[in-house]
Amino acid sequence: MKQAFLRKGKEDSLNRFHPWIFSGAIHHFSEQPEEGEVVEVYASTPNENGKDWDFKYIATGHFQIGSIMIRILSFSGEEIDEDFYKRKIAVALDVRKAIGVCQETGGDKECQNNTFRLIHGEGDNLPGLVVDVYGKTAVLQAHSVGMHTDRMMVAKAIKEVMGDKIENIYYKSETTLPFKADLGQENGFLIGGDKDDIAVENGLRFHVDWLKGQKTGFFVDQRENRALLQKFAKDRRVLNMFCYTGGFSFYAMRGGANLVHSVDSSQKAIDLTNSNVELNFPGDPRHKAFAQDAFKFLDEMKKGEYDLIILDPPAFAKHKDAVKNAMKGYSRLNQKAFEKIQSGGILFTFSCSQVITKDAFRTAVFTAAAHARRNVRILYQLHQPADHPINIYHPEGEYLKGLVLYVE
Repeated sequence: MKQAFLRKGKEDSLNRFHPWIFSGAIHHFSEQPEEGEVVEVYASTPNENGKDWDFKYIATGHFQIGSIMIRILSFSGEEIDEDFYKRKIAVALDVRKAIGVCQETGGDKECQNNTFRLIHGEGDNLPGLVVDVYGKTAVLQAHSVGMHTDRMMVAKAIKEVMGDKIENIYYKSETTLPFKADLGQENGFLIGGDKDDIAVENGLRFHVDWLKGQKTGFFVDQRENRALLQKFAKDRRVLNMFCYTGGFSFYAMRGGANLVHSVDSSQKAIDLTNSNVELNFPGDPRHKAFAQDAFKFLDEMKKGEYDLIILDPPAFAKHKDAVKNAMKGYSRLNQKAFEKIQSGGILFTFSCSQVITKDAFRTAVFTAAAHARRNVRILYQLHQPADHPINIYHPEGEYLKGLVLYVE
Protein backbone atom coordinates (compact mmCIF):
# COMPACT_ATOMS: atom_id res chain seq x y z
CA MET A 1 0.00 0.00 0.00
CA LYS A 2 1.27 3.47 -0.86
CA GLN A 3 2.03 5.92 1.92
CA ALA A 4 1.34 9.63 2.39
CA PHE A 5 3.75 11.53 4.66
CA LEU A 6 2.50 14.66 6.39
CA ARG A 7 4.36 17.88 6.93
CA LYS A 8 5.60 18.54 10.43
CA GLY A 9 2.76 19.32 12.83
CA LYS A 10 0.00 18.59 10.29
CA GLU A 11 -1.17 15.53 12.18
CA ASP A 12 -2.89 17.60 14.90
CA SER A 13 -6.33 17.47 13.30
CA LEU A 14 -6.01 13.72 12.79
CA ASN A 15 -5.12 13.29 16.43
CA ARG A 16 -8.53 14.90 17.04
CA PHE A 17 -10.05 12.33 14.61
CA HIS A 18 -11.02 14.84 11.92
CA PRO A 19 -11.66 12.76 8.77
CA TRP A 20 -10.11 15.05 6.14
CA ILE A 21 -6.53 15.73 5.07
CA PHE A 22 -6.04 18.79 2.88
CA SER A 23 -3.50 18.89 0.08
CA GLY A 24 -1.29 21.44 1.85
CA ALA A 25 -0.74 19.06 4.77
CA ILE A 26 1.00 16.42 2.65
CA HIS A 27 4.77 16.52 2.29
CA HIS A 28 5.16 13.66 -0.17
CA PHE A 29 3.98 10.18 -1.18
CA SER A 30 6.07 7.04 -1.26
CA GLU A 31 4.71 6.67 -4.79
CA GLN A 32 2.02 8.72 -6.53
CA PRO A 33 -1.33 6.99 -5.88
CA GLU A 34 -4.16 6.68 -8.37
CA GLU A 35 -7.41 8.54 -7.66
CA GLY A 36 -9.61 6.44 -5.40
CA GLU A 37 -6.71 4.33 -4.14
CA VAL A 38 -6.43 3.49 -0.45
CA VAL A 39 -3.30 4.96 1.17
CA GLU A 40 -1.72 4.88 4.61
CA VAL A 41 -0.95 8.20 6.30
CA TYR A 42 2.15 8.79 8.42
CA ALA A 43 3.09 11.68 10.68
CA SER A 44 6.61 12.98 10.18
CA THR A 45 8.70 14.07 13.18
CA PRO A 46 12.45 14.74 13.46
CA ASN A 47 14.26 12.27 15.68
CA GLU A 48 16.63 13.16 18.50
CA ASN A 49 19.64 13.88 16.31
CA GLY A 50 17.59 16.47 14.41
CA LYS A 51 18.73 15.14 11.04
CA ASP A 52 16.70 12.02 10.37
CA TRP A 53 12.93 11.61 10.49
CA ASP A 54 10.68 9.22 12.40
CA PHE A 55 7.39 8.17 10.83
CA LYS A 56 4.32 7.06 12.77
CA TYR A 57 1.21 5.47 11.27
CA ILE A 58 -1.84 7.62 11.92
CA ALA A 59 -4.68 6.72 9.51
CA THR A 60 -5.88 5.03 6.31
CA GLY A 61 -8.05 6.66 3.67
CA HIS A 62 -9.06 7.26 0.06
CA PHE A 63 -6.80 9.46 -2.04
CA GLN A 64 -8.30 12.03 -4.41
CA ILE A 65 -6.86 14.96 -6.34
CA GLY A 66 -8.25 18.21 -4.97
CA SER A 67 -8.37 20.36 -1.86
CA ILE A 68 -9.53 17.47 0.34
CA MET A 69 -6.87 15.01 -0.73
CA ILE A 70 -7.45 12.11 1.67
CA ARG A 71 -10.73 11.08 3.31
CA ILE A 72 -10.06 8.95 6.38
CA LEU A 73 -11.70 5.54 6.69
CA SER A 74 -9.78 4.12 9.65
CA PHE A 75 -7.49 5.31 12.43
CA SER A 76 -6.53 1.76 13.42
CA GLY A 77 -4.91 0.28 10.33
CA GLU A 78 -7.85 -1.88 9.24
CA GLU A 79 -7.83 -3.42 5.79
CA ILE A 80 -10.43 -1.67 3.61
CA ASP A 81 -12.31 -4.63 2.21
CA GLU A 82 -15.87 -5.96 2.13
CA ASP A 83 -15.65 -7.06 5.78
CA PHE A 84 -14.66 -3.50 6.72
CA TYR A 85 -17.74 -2.11 4.99
CA LYS A 86 -19.96 -4.79 6.55
CA ARG A 87 -18.80 -3.78 10.04
CA LYS A 88 -19.40 -0.09 9.37
CA ILE A 89 -22.82 -0.66 7.79
CA ALA A 90 -23.91 -2.99 10.60
CA VAL A 91 -23.10 -0.30 13.17
CA ALA A 92 -24.97 2.30 11.11
CA LEU A 93 -28.01 0.01 10.89
CA ASP A 94 -27.97 -0.51 14.67
CA VAL A 95 -28.05 3.28 15.09
CA ARG A 96 -31.13 3.53 12.83
CA LYS A 97 -32.85 0.77 14.76
CA ALA A 98 -32.06 2.51 18.04
CA ILE A 99 -33.64 5.79 16.91
CA GLY A 100 -36.69 4.01 15.50
CA VAL A 101 -36.55 4.99 11.83
CA CYS A 102 -35.79 1.48 10.53
CA GLN A 103 -39.00 -0.43 11.12
CA GLU A 104 -39.61 -4.12 10.61
CA THR A 105 -42.34 -5.14 8.18
CA GLY A 106 -44.53 -8.21 8.20
CA GLY A 107 -47.39 -9.51 10.32
CA ASP A 108 -50.71 -7.72 10.56
CA LYS A 109 -49.23 -4.33 11.41
CA GLU A 110 -48.59 -2.16 8.38
CA CYS A 111 -45.14 -0.54 8.25
CA GLN A 112 -45.31 3.18 9.01
CA ASN A 113 -41.79 4.00 7.85
CA ASN A 114 -39.47 2.17 5.46
CA THR A 115 -37.58 5.28 4.35
CA PHE A 116 -34.39 6.43 6.03
CA ARG A 117 -30.74 7.30 5.51
CA LEU A 118 -28.58 4.29 6.23
CA ILE A 119 -25.16 5.91 5.64
CA HIS A 120 -24.46 9.62 6.06
CA GLY A 121 -20.85 10.09 5.01
CA GLU A 122 -18.60 11.39 7.75
CA GLY A 123 -21.45 11.08 10.25
CA ASP A 124 -21.16 7.31 9.91
CA ASN A 125 -17.37 7.29 9.50
CA LEU A 126 -17.60 6.57 5.77
CA PRO A 127 -16.62 9.86 4.10
CA GLY A 128 -17.85 10.21 0.54
CA LEU A 129 -20.71 7.70 0.85
CA VAL A 130 -24.46 8.29 1.12
CA VAL A 131 -27.02 5.48 1.18
CA ASP A 132 -30.77 6.07 1.40
CA VAL A 133 -33.28 3.24 1.81
CA TYR A 134 -36.70 3.34 0.18
CA GLY A 135 -38.56 0.16 1.03
CA LYS A 136 -36.78 -2.73 -0.71
CA THR A 137 -34.37 -0.43 -2.60
CA ALA A 138 -31.16 1.17 -1.37
CA VAL A 139 -29.85 4.11 -3.38
CA LEU A 140 -26.07 4.42 -3.15
CA GLN A 141 -24.38 7.73 -3.94
CA ALA A 142 -20.61 8.30 -4.08
CA HIS A 143 -19.18 11.76 -3.42
CA SER A 144 -15.57 10.64 -3.76
CA VAL A 145 -13.60 8.65 -6.32
CA GLY A 146 -12.67 6.16 -3.60
CA MET A 147 -16.28 5.29 -2.85
CA HIS A 148 -16.95 5.06 -6.58
CA THR A 149 -14.07 2.59 -6.86
CA ASP A 150 -15.42 0.56 -3.91
CA ARG A 151 -19.09 0.71 -4.98
CA MET A 152 -19.50 -3.05 -5.59
CA MET A 153 -17.88 -3.92 -2.27
CA VAL A 154 -20.25 -1.47 -0.58
CA ALA A 155 -23.29 -2.87 -2.43
CA LYS A 156 -22.43 -6.45 -1.49
CA ALA A 157 -21.87 -5.40 2.13
CA ILE A 158 -25.26 -3.66 2.25
CA LYS A 159 -26.96 -6.77 0.88
CA GLU A 160 -25.12 -8.98 3.36
CA VAL A 161 -26.06 -6.81 6.36
CA MET A 162 -29.64 -6.03 5.30
CA GLY A 163 -30.48 -9.50 3.98
CA ASP A 164 -33.88 -9.87 2.30
CA LYS A 165 -34.95 -6.43 3.51
CA ILE A 166 -33.06 -5.04 0.49
CA GLU A 167 -33.66 -6.50 -2.97
CA ASN A 168 -32.32 -3.68 -5.16
CA ILE A 169 -29.29 -1.41 -4.94
CA TYR A 170 -29.26 1.50 -7.35
CA TYR A 171 -26.10 3.54 -7.97
CA LYS A 172 -26.76 7.25 -8.56
CA SER A 173 -23.55 9.26 -8.76
CA GLU A 174 -23.43 10.91 -12.17
CA THR A 175 -23.77 14.40 -10.66
CA THR A 176 -21.89 13.93 -7.37
CA LEU A 177 -18.48 12.71 -8.53
CA PRO A 178 -15.74 15.20 -9.46
CA PHE A 179 -16.02 15.83 -13.20
CA LYS A 180 -12.25 16.25 -13.53
CA ALA A 181 -11.80 12.61 -12.59
CA ASP A 182 -13.42 11.74 -15.94
CA LEU A 183 -14.88 8.47 -14.69
CA GLY A 184 -17.56 8.22 -17.36
CA GLN A 185 -19.99 7.10 -14.67
CA GLU A 186 -23.56 6.15 -15.52
CA ASN A 187 -26.37 5.56 -13.05
CA GLY A 188 -27.81 2.07 -12.83
CA PHE A 189 -28.65 -0.96 -10.70
CA LEU A 190 -25.74 -2.76 -9.05
CA ILE A 191 -28.04 -5.43 -7.59
CA GLY A 192 -31.60 -6.25 -8.64
CA GLY A 193 -33.61 -4.05 -10.98
CA ASP A 194 -37.13 -3.61 -9.58
CA LYS A 195 -38.35 -0.10 -10.38
CA ASP A 196 -41.30 -0.14 -7.95
CA ASP A 197 -40.85 3.37 -6.59
CA ILE A 198 -43.41 3.68 -3.77
CA ALA A 199 -42.06 4.12 -0.25
CA VAL A 200 -43.62 4.95 3.12
CA GLU A 201 -42.79 7.75 5.55
CA ASN A 202 -44.78 8.19 8.77
CA GLY A 203 -47.69 6.33 7.19
CA LEU A 204 -47.76 8.47 4.03
CA ARG A 205 -46.89 6.98 0.65
CA PHE A 206 -44.83 8.65 -2.06
CA HIS A 207 -43.13 8.00 -5.37
CA VAL A 208 -39.32 8.15 -5.31
CA ASP A 209 -37.62 9.20 -8.52
CA TRP A 210 -34.22 7.67 -7.89
CA LEU A 211 -33.70 7.29 -11.64
CA LYS A 212 -33.79 10.99 -12.58
CA GLY A 213 -34.73 12.94 -9.44
CA GLN A 214 -32.60 15.21 -7.29
CA LYS A 215 -30.27 13.78 -4.62
CA THR A 216 -31.20 10.11 -4.16
CA GLY A 217 -34.83 10.77 -5.18
CA PHE A 218 -36.39 12.24 -2.04
CA PHE A 219 -35.34 14.65 0.71
CA VAL A 220 -35.26 12.22 3.63
CA ASP A 221 -33.72 14.87 5.89
CA GLN A 222 -37.01 16.79 6.30
CA ARG A 223 -39.00 13.88 7.77
CA GLU A 224 -39.28 15.21 11.34
CA ASN A 225 -39.80 18.78 10.13
CA ARG A 226 -42.64 17.67 7.88
CA ALA A 227 -44.24 15.90 10.84
CA LEU A 228 -43.94 19.09 12.89
CA LEU A 229 -45.57 21.12 10.12
CA GLN A 230 -48.54 18.77 10.19
CA LYS A 231 -49.29 19.93 13.76
CA PHE A 232 -49.58 23.55 12.60
CA ALA A 233 -51.63 22.91 9.46
CA LYS A 234 -55.20 22.58 10.75
CA ASP A 235 -57.57 25.09 9.11
CA ARG A 236 -54.69 26.99 7.53
CA ARG A 237 -54.03 28.08 3.95
CA VAL A 238 -50.65 26.58 3.10
CA LEU A 239 -48.06 27.58 0.50
CA ASN A 240 -45.24 25.10 -0.09
CA MET A 241 -42.46 26.81 -2.06
CA PHE A 242 -39.71 24.78 -3.80
CA CYS A 243 -42.00 21.78 -3.22
CA TYR A 244 -40.00 19.22 -5.30
CA THR A 245 -41.89 15.96 -4.51
CA GLY A 246 -44.51 17.70 -2.35
CA GLY A 247 -43.49 16.23 1.01
CA PHE A 248 -44.61 19.18 3.11
CA SER A 249 -47.80 19.46 1.04
CA PHE A 250 -49.31 16.09 1.83
CA TYR A 251 -48.30 16.36 5.50
CA ALA A 252 -50.19 19.67 5.58
CA MET A 253 -53.21 18.00 4.03
CA ARG A 254 -53.15 15.22 6.61
CA GLY A 255 -52.93 17.92 9.27
CA GLY A 256 -56.25 19.39 8.15
CA ALA A 257 -55.23 22.37 6.04
CA ASN A 258 -58.06 24.17 4.24
CA LEU A 259 -55.99 24.48 1.07
CA VAL A 260 -52.46 23.62 0.00
CA HIS A 261 -50.65 25.18 -2.95
CA SER A 262 -47.35 23.69 -4.13
CA VAL A 263 -44.86 25.68 -6.23
CA ASP A 264 -41.71 24.61 -8.04
CA SER A 265 -39.94 25.90 -11.15
CA SER A 266 -39.70 22.34 -12.51
CA GLN A 267 -42.72 20.86 -14.27
CA LYS A 268 -41.34 17.37 -13.52
CA ALA A 269 -41.35 18.21 -9.81
CA ILE A 270 -44.92 19.45 -10.05
CA ASP A 271 -45.98 16.25 -11.81
CA LEU A 272 -44.34 14.20 -9.05
CA THR A 273 -46.00 16.32 -6.36
CA ASN A 274 -49.41 15.78 -7.95
CA SER A 275 -48.74 12.04 -8.13
CA ASN A 276 -47.80 11.92 -4.44
CA VAL A 277 -50.85 13.92 -3.37
CA GLU A 278 -53.04 11.60 -5.43
CA LEU A 279 -51.46 8.55 -3.75
CA ASN A 280 -52.52 9.81 -0.33
CA PHE A 281 -55.55 12.02 -1.00
CA PRO A 282 -57.08 10.93 -4.32
CA GLY A 283 -59.39 13.53 -5.83
CA ASP A 284 -58.90 15.97 -2.94
CA PRO A 285 -59.78 19.48 -4.23
CA ARG A 286 -57.74 21.26 -1.53
CA HIS A 287 -54.47 20.89 -3.46
CA LYS A 288 -53.21 22.80 -6.49
CA ALA A 289 -49.69 22.88 -7.93
CA PHE A 290 -47.95 25.55 -10.01
CA ALA A 291 -44.81 25.30 -12.15
CA GLN A 292 -43.47 28.81 -11.63
CA ASP A 293 -40.41 30.70 -10.43
CA ALA A 294 -40.58 31.12 -6.65
CA PHE A 295 -39.70 34.81 -6.53
CA LYS A 296 -42.20 35.61 -9.29
CA PHE A 297 -44.93 33.66 -7.50
CA LEU A 298 -44.27 35.52 -4.23
CA ASP A 299 -44.31 38.86 -6.07
CA GLU A 300 -47.64 38.15 -7.72
CA MET A 301 -49.55 36.56 -4.84
CA LYS A 302 -51.96 38.61 -2.76
CA LYS A 303 -51.02 39.84 0.70
CA GLY A 304 -52.64 37.64 3.34
CA GLU A 305 -53.47 34.87 0.85
CA TYR A 306 -51.64 32.28 2.98
CA ASP A 307 -51.15 31.90 6.73
CA LEU A 308 -48.63 29.03 6.63
CA ILE A 309 -45.67 29.25 4.24
CA ILE A 310 -42.79 26.81 3.74
CA LEU A 311 -39.52 28.05 2.20
CA ASP A 312 -37.22 25.10 1.50
CA PRO A 313 -34.98 26.26 -1.36
CA PRO A 314 -32.06 24.37 -2.89
CA ALA A 315 -28.62 25.31 -1.58
CA PHE A 316 -27.96 28.97 -2.38
CA ALA A 317 -24.24 28.50 -1.59
CA LYS A 318 -22.26 25.32 -2.31
CA HIS A 319 -18.86 26.87 -1.55
CA LYS A 320 -17.50 29.73 0.56
CA ASP A 321 -17.10 32.10 -2.37
CA ALA A 322 -20.89 32.13 -2.79
CA VAL A 323 -21.79 32.97 0.82
CA LYS A 324 -22.26 36.72 0.30
CA ASN A 325 -24.70 36.29 -2.58
CA ALA A 326 -26.46 33.44 -0.77
CA MET A 327 -27.07 35.64 2.28
CA LYS A 328 -28.68 38.23 0.02
CA GLY A 329 -30.79 35.51 -1.57
CA TYR A 330 -32.04 34.18 1.76
CA SER A 331 -32.85 37.70 2.98
CA ARG A 332 -34.70 38.60 -0.21
CA LEU A 333 -36.71 35.36 -0.23
CA ASN A 334 -37.72 35.59 3.42
CA GLN A 335 -38.54 39.28 3.16
CA LYS A 336 -41.06 38.54 0.41
CA ALA A 337 -42.68 35.88 2.60
CA PHE A 338 -42.80 38.22 5.61
CA GLU A 339 -44.40 40.92 3.50
CA LYS A 340 -47.13 38.65 2.13
CA ILE A 341 -48.00 36.24 4.96
CA GLN A 342 -51.26 36.78 6.87
CA SER A 343 -50.99 38.26 10.38
CA GLY A 344 -50.80 35.40 12.85
CA GLY A 345 -49.16 33.26 10.19
CA ILE A 346 -46.48 30.59 10.57
CA LEU A 347 -43.33 30.53 8.44
CA PHE A 348 -41.15 27.41 8.11
CA THR A 349 -37.87 28.58 6.55
CA PHE A 350 -34.75 26.53 5.80
CA SER A 351 -31.20 26.57 4.49
CA CYS A 352 -29.45 23.38 3.37
CA SER A 353 -26.21 25.19 2.45
CA GLN A 354 -23.40 23.64 4.48
CA VAL A 355 -21.28 26.80 4.28
CA ILE A 356 -24.08 28.95 5.75
CA THR A 357 -23.87 28.69 9.53
CA LYS A 358 -26.87 28.72 11.86
CA ASP A 359 -25.94 32.21 13.04
CA ALA A 360 -25.54 33.47 9.48
CA PHE A 361 -28.92 32.05 8.46
CA ARG A 362 -30.62 33.65 11.47
CA THR A 363 -28.98 36.95 10.55
CA ALA A 364 -30.39 36.70 7.01
CA VAL A 365 -33.87 35.98 8.35
CA PHE A 366 -33.58 38.72 11.00
CA THR A 367 -32.61 41.20 8.27
CA ALA A 368 -35.61 40.12 6.20
CA ALA A 369 -38.02 40.57 9.11
CA ALA A 370 -36.62 44.03 9.90
CA HIS A 371 -36.92 45.17 6.28
CA ALA A 372 -40.50 43.85 6.15
CA ARG A 373 -41.21 45.61 9.48
CA ARG A 374 -42.96 42.58 10.97
CA ASN A 375 -42.87 41.40 14.58
CA VAL A 376 -41.55 37.83 14.52
CA ARG A 377 -41.11 35.17 17.21
CA ILE A 378 -38.92 32.08 16.92
CA LEU A 379 -41.00 29.04 17.91
CA TYR A 380 -38.58 26.27 16.92
CA GLN A 381 -35.02 25.95 15.67
CA LEU A 382 -34.79 22.97 13.32
CA HIS A 383 -31.98 20.75 12.09
CA GLN A 384 -31.25 17.50 10.28
CA PRO A 385 -32.71 14.29 11.76
CA ALA A 386 -30.90 11.60 13.72
CA ASP A 387 -30.39 9.35 10.69
CA HIS A 388 -28.22 12.18 9.29
CA PRO A 389 -25.82 12.14 12.26
CA ILE A 390 -23.05 14.66 12.82
CA ASN A 391 -19.63 13.23 13.64
CA ILE A 392 -18.56 15.07 16.79
CA TYR A 393 -15.07 15.42 15.26
CA HIS A 394 -16.51 16.82 12.01
CA PRO A 395 -18.78 19.78 12.81
CA GLU A 396 -18.87 20.65 9.10
CA GLY A 397 -21.44 17.86 8.78
CA GLU A 398 -24.15 20.05 10.28
CA TYR A 399 -25.75 21.42 7.13
CA LEU A 400 -29.55 21.69 7.55
CA LYS A 401 -30.91 24.52 9.63
CA GLY A 402 -34.40 25.90 9.89
CA LEU A 403 -36.67 28.20 11.86
CA VAL A 404 -40.38 28.05 12.66
CA LEU A 405 -41.57 31.63 13.04
CA TYR A 406 -44.78 33.27 14.24
CA VAL A 407 -45.45 36.47 12.32
CA GLU A 408 -47.74 39.08 13.92
